Amino acid sequence: MLQRPIELAQYTSTEFRTTLTSLNMRPSMGRVGSCYDNAVAESFFATLKTEIGTRVWATREQARRDVFAYLTYYNHNRLHSTLNHRTPHETRACYRQALALAA
Repeated sequence: MLQRPIELAQYTSTEFRTTLTSLNMRPSMGRVGSCYDNAVAESFFATLKTEIGTRVWATREQARRDVFAYLTYYNHNRLHSTLNHRTPHETRACYRQALALAA
C-alpha cells in the first residue's frame, strides 16, 4: 500500500480535530499564511543550534546537562534586543512586579 505524502490538509481535517478534542488537546497550528505561528520557538531553536552546536554527545545525560546549562545562561545572562536588552528572567520579574502593583 502506498503512503500518501504528509499534507497540510491532514492537520486541518475533521478527523484530526475530533481526535484532538477527544484527548482534550488544542491544535497548535495558527491561521494559514500566518508568519508568526511558530516564529518564537523556531527562532529559539535556531539560536540554540548556533550557540551550543549540533555535535553528537556520548550520552543522553551529557546532552541534557549541556542543554540545561545553556538554558540557564539563556534565561539569566543572555540579553535580548526584543526585550529592551534585558534577560528573559529580568523581563518576567518586571512583568510579575507590574501585575502585583496593578492588583
